[in-house]
Order: sequence, then C-alpha cells, then structure tokens
Amino acid sequence: MPQYFLGVDGGQSSTTALIGDESGRVIGFGRGGPCNHVSAEEARARFTSAVGGCVAQARQAAGLGGDVRYETACYGFSGGPADKESLVAEMFRAGKRLVTHDAFIALCGAHAGAPGIITIAGTGSISFGRGANGRLMRAGGWGYVFGDEGGGFDLTRQALRAALRVDEGWGPPTLLRDALLKATGAKDANELMHQFYGGKLTRPQMAALSRLVDKAALAGDVVAYGILTEAAQQLAGISLAVRKKTFGAKECAPVAYIGGVFKSAGLLERFRTLLERDGLATVAPPKHGPAAGALLEAYRMAGITAVLSGLPEAEK
Repeated sequence: MPQYFLGVDGGQSSTTALIGDESGRVIGFGRGGPCNHVSAEEARARFTSAVGGCVAQARQAAGLGGDVRYETACYGFSGGPADKESLVAEMFRAGKRLVTHDAFIALCGAHAGAPGIITIAGTGSISFGRGANGRLMRAGGWGYVFGDEGGGFDLTRQALRAALRVDEGWGPPTLLRDALLKATGAKDANELMHQFYGGKLTRPQMAALSRLVDKAALAGDVVAYGILTEAAQQLAGISLAVRKKTFGAKECAPVAYIGGVFKSAGLLERFRTLLERDGLATVAPPKHGPAAGALLEAYRMAGITAVLSGLPEAEK
C-alpha cells in the first residue's frame, strides 16, 4: 500500500505544503495565505483556510483523495506550535505528527536533514542548530526590544540613531540621514522616528530600509560601513555560540545563512570570514527551503533518510 508524507511551512506571509511518496519524490505542492495567529476566532478561520487550502492543492496535484492518511506529517509554524496542534489533528489524518516552529524546519531544509546551523537575519535575527547527537540549541531571536541584533530592523535603527546624532550636532556626517529622509518623506530624523512610534511605519517597513545602509557603505560612508561590520560580528557571535553548544571542539560545523540582510555582499563576506577563519565552520546558502525541511523531518520521523526529488523551484 502506498505511503505518503506531508510537510507544511506556515509563515507570516504564506503557507506551503509538500506531499512526498515513499521514494522521496515530491508529488504534490500547494501554496496558501499566512497562518501565524490563531488566538481569535477570525484568526482560527484564517489559519484553517490557509493550511487546509494549501494542503488541498498539494493533495489534488498528487491525485489523492480527501481521505488520504499520511504516514507522518511535520508542520512548522511562525510563532511556534501553541494552539495549533489540536487544529491540525482535526484537519488531517497522520500516523505520527510533529507541530514545531519555523526555525526548526528552516534548519532541516537548509542542511537537507543533516546536522548543522542556520543563522537568519531578516526583520529580526536568530541562530539555531542541531548537532549529530540531535541536540538543539538557539541564540538570539529575542525581539526588536531586547535582541535581534544584526537584523534588518536593527540596521535601520542604528542608521536612524546616526541621523538623529547628526541633527543634534554631536554625530559625524553620514549619507544615511538624507537617504532615510528621501525614502520616507520625513523632514528630519525626529519626524522619521515618530513615523515609527506613531504606527505609520511598521517594523517590516523599517527593516526594509536597511538596504540603504548597504548602499551608503558601498558609496564609502564610514558610519554605514561601521553599522554593517558590527551587524556581521553580532550575527557571527550568535552563530559561534550555537556551534559551541552543538558541535565538538574540533568538529567543522556547516552554517547556512538565510534572510534579506545577507543580500549585503559586504556583510556576508565579513560574516563568512569571522566564522571560517579557524577552520571550524563552513558558510553556504541553504540547500532547500523550509517546506522541504518539514517534509524531510516527516521522513525522518518514519525512520527514512530521504533524498528529495521533484521539488518546486522555490524549495530547491
């Protein structure tokens, strides 16, 4: 009797589902809307619609009926598994299921199920790793108030602080001030700060402005270069903290980088240099996306070491 395996990545912007057969071949792919909150009734409805819709797409692409039973299923959700396990248990039949957080399935995908470390620098930042003994450790990811050093929001915050110092007359000149004001239409740094405090600019919108830091650094701006250098050091720091706790003293740990901050070639090169200089880490882009990671973990739960084939382009 054929066996089927399900992997789901439920995030803040979209939900992705993959169905695989017993050979590791992906036979179904589906995409739905965001599903990161379930606390209110309306949010629960959005969650079931997004997850149910994308799994239904994947099931139909695979030519499977609505009563399909999955041998194992792994679901990774932004915000973690709280309040979601009972919902997916009602929605889908599976012999075994794991409901976990999105960083875990990103880790599984990045290293194709093998031990390794991921460092994510998007709006925020976190490093997460799994050693050969299965031990999981994290560093960072404490939010924009108490952490997220090196993430996009933090880069923009540092840029805005530099602009405020210029306006107050006690900071060095920087291209960042005019770049930020031009991008947002603010008349000065104080107004830009209050655009965020007043809710006109969201955290993701502020984080998106971090590209201006890289642009200014490339133009020779010393302040911007310093911000990027410090961010690379902080991201390397959390990566090394995770490496120390998940790999042996003489083991070489593979580290995958994920997130828009790493589009800065200068920051990425500095990050790579800091991690690889002692020969105890190698830095590379992820091998697969998080939905593929969820599917690989589903196979692992069944005792299968799978090599995926037939992945959609977005998950390769």
